[in-house]
Amino acid sequence: MMAQFLEIKAAHSDCLLFYRMGDFYELFFDDAVEASAALGITLTKRGKHLGADIPMAGVPVVSSDDYLQKLIALGYRVAVCEQIEDPAEAKKRGGKSVVQRAVVRLVTPGTITEETLLEPGRPNYLMALSRIGGANGSFAIAWTDLSTGLFRIAPTSLDGLGADILAMEPSELVIPDTLASEETLAPLFRRLGRRVRFEPGVLFDGASAGERLCRFFDVATLDGFGAFSRPELSAGAGLLAYLARTQLKAHPPLSPPERVEAGSFMRIDPATRLSLELTRTVSGKRQGSLLAAIDRCLTGAGSRLLGARLALPLTDPFAIAIRQDSVALLAGDGALRRALRLDLKGLPDIERALSRLALDRGGPRDLGALSEGLQRAGEIAHRLGSLETGSELLQAVRALEALPTELGERLAQTLADDLPLQRRDGGFVREGAVPALDEARALRDHSRRVIAELQARYAGETGIRSLKVKHNNVLGYFVEVPEAQGPALLGGGAFHHRQTLASAMRFSTPELADLEARITEAGARALKLELEVFASLRDAVLEKIEPIRAASEALAVIDVSAGLAELAVAADWVRPEVDASLAFFVECGRHPVVEAALKGAGQSFVANDCDLSPPSGLAGRAKGAGAIWLITGPNMGGKSTFLRQNALIAVLAQIGAFVPASKARIGVVDRLFSRVGASDDLAEGRSTFMVEMVETAAILNQASERTLVVLDEIGRGTATYDGLSIAFAAVEHLHEVNRCRALFATHFHEMTALAGRLKRLHNATVRVKEWEGEVIFLHEVTGGVADRSYGVQVARLAGLPPAVVERAREILGQLERSEQGEKRTAFLDDLPLFSGLVAKAPTVPAKAPALEALETIDPDAMTPREALEALYRLKGMLAS
Repeated sequence: MMAQFLEIKAAHSDCLLFYRMGDFYELFFDDAVEASAALGITLTKRGKHLGADIPMAGVPVVSSDDYLQKLIALGYRVAVCEQIEDPAEAKKRGGKSVVQRAVVRLVTPGTITEETLLEPGRPNYLMALSRIGGANGSFAIAWTDLSTGLFRIAPTSLDGLGADILAMEPSELVIPDTLASEETLAPLFRRLGRRVRFEPGVLFDGASAGERLCRFFDVATLDGFGAFSRPELSAGAGLLAYLARTQLKAHPPLSPPERVEAGSFMRIDPATRLSLELTRTVSGKRQGSLLAAIDRCLTGAGSRLLGARLALPLTDPFAIAIRQDSVALLAGDGALRRALRLDLKGLPDIERALSRLALDRGGPRDLGALSEGLQRAGEIAHRLGSLETGSELLQAVRALEALPTELGERLAQTLADDLPLQRRDGGFVREGAVPALDEARALRDHSRRVIAELQARYAGETGIRSLKVKHNNVLGYFVEVPEAQGPALLGGGAFHHRQTLASAMRFSTPELADLEARITEAGARALKLELEVFASLRDAVLEKIEPIRAASEALAVIDVSAGLAELAVAADWVRPEVDASLAFFVECGRHPVVEAALKGAGQSFVANDCDLSPPSGLAGRAKGAGAIWLITGPNMGGKSTFLRQNALIAVLAQIGAFVPASKARIGVVDRLFSRVGASDDLAEGRSTFMVEMVETAAILNQASERTLVVLDEIGRGTATYDGLSIAFAAVEHLHEVNRCRALFATHFHEMTALAGRLKRLHNATVRVKEWEGEVIFLHEVTGGVADRSYGVQVARLAGLPPAVVERAREILGQLERSEQGEKRTAFLDDLPLFSGLVAKAPTVPAKAPALEALETIDPDAMTPREALEALYRLKGMLAS
């Protein structure tokens, strides 16, 4: 047996091997040691190998999913090795023959499909990255959710690689090993950690990639799916090759590849996603994120679709308007919206059930999910049948109406009401559905009644009232009596001794053995018939996989639209106007997450306006570009909240949702940058200030007129004049070079003087009120300039010792008195505006006389004395 284990383990050396032994999956050697530490299970030993004890650990098969979930969460890969032969057959080859085993599946973070291992509302993406063309070549990514069949391919670039990968939050990223040593990619690989999986570069071979994709989807050409570049084909083929390696004989039921066009989605870099907490908070939790605040979906598929839309906001105003129409229709029809949400509540996850069945991992409950889902989908289609507007909803209704109703009826008529988890458990076919099965069940159940009668007869004949007829997998059926009464049955007759335990003795009888054979045969026949029914139903489902998948996607669209409509009505959100202009106007905007938290505490949010639209009345270069707001005000006044809320409003508008405002007009944002808050990156050797500068550099190098930039406290991590200089230059660059819409919060009050020189810069401040020495934060953003930051007052509120606060007041007063009469912005009067942005022509220095004299000297024609005199003469010329 151990030789068999070592042979199988050698073929899967990069995985933990779950080796099936009876009712347990056992692990040996280093696998056992590692799994014991990771899972907190007991480490034992079994036999010896090369003179040393063999470490062993095991988990029960029935609860293996729980242990797999822990291992997958820690980034492990697991090879599941099952018995593929009946032990009885192995015994026929000899008493010491080993049951044949084989790895039936590789479980990796990106390829799990089990319901118990997945979060219902979160996709589980497996992604592949490819590059064609060497160091300066082109990149592409492909990703799939094996649990739903989604398959997408997109071009990317070295600069946008991190943003594009982290936008999808893949559970596993497959990369050709030829990129493993790339220094430019090393920081990204370190950030992804154990999610990165290097595979042989041959899997990504661009020359055969198109042919392999055609073979997988059984088509002659990919033209019907779109026009794919060589890097895109390479990424897609690499992904399919990895699936073939991990799924072994199973054929993943993927949708045809969908190409994601470059520029069709808002680009949001990883730092901005983290800063805005779009899908997860800084601490990694979903609760407290924007996604958690807006998710009113009632199905797992709806929540996954909403998360996918939030990851990739649209940039096409027409496509955005289509989504908005669906939300508006349901927001305006409360009765229809409420009825739909009742229909959707508790709807099974059809997508994932379908994928499990296609991979032959499904059970009776997956068929039951499809049965219920098809029935309720028909009811929803009927409810929406009278729609005349809302193209997205109309398309969803057509998908629901195309469902095979006869399949739903067949499933409902065949499946029992109470379904087991595993098909091997039987009992999932409704009584009366299959006559032959009813006959087998009757014989089996009648025999079981005979067992009960036999137990009563044996108890009466022997006078042992505690006699029981029991069953286990080793002895089969047997008679068990208390140990004290066992000797009475040892005298021969019908009872044959089988086993003695500490408290009981076990016997068999010829009558019991004969009955067991009949029961086993009847039970086996019944199970065989049920498994045949299961296979037939599964085949029928897979024949209709495309219309069922389209319907499941349609149900997700309806759920998202109804959920966003419910949110809009409940929270008083409005439909924003999204167009191709550079406008950005928000009236009475609110932060969606903060407002929800305040409402839960019985408080209200202070709404504020924001207008970054191109100012009117400007001429020349200043005309047409968006505005910059320079915001000053005290700590705790709400500057960061104001910055973030406007960025979030842009995101919400471009996913097709309504927004928390009384009115909004958003010109499409192609990139969103947010630099709010401070953090370091010690793993990469970066201080807080260095991280701030790296992120600021990315913004200044990449922002365009269509970009929305949100910057908070640039330059505060270094000396005052250094920071002020950097902040000053950054605002100039945003205004003159990037020409983008921007919100720039700062405590450098000197910068407010720029409003007089930068035509599109507008000063704004957060209002406060002082009352009897206390500071009252009004959280109102108005035009104007703040003259103080109230840092000492905030420090007192934070709980600094009174002595420290008082000393700080004293020092602040002295510093302010020392600056009285000094014009802190005087340097602006003498500093040429934007001088640093105009490249100066390099000045050619005049040639030194000594160099001119040196050019006239011919060393080969000089005597040693002449050379020495020339040297002294040149030295004298330099000294003068």
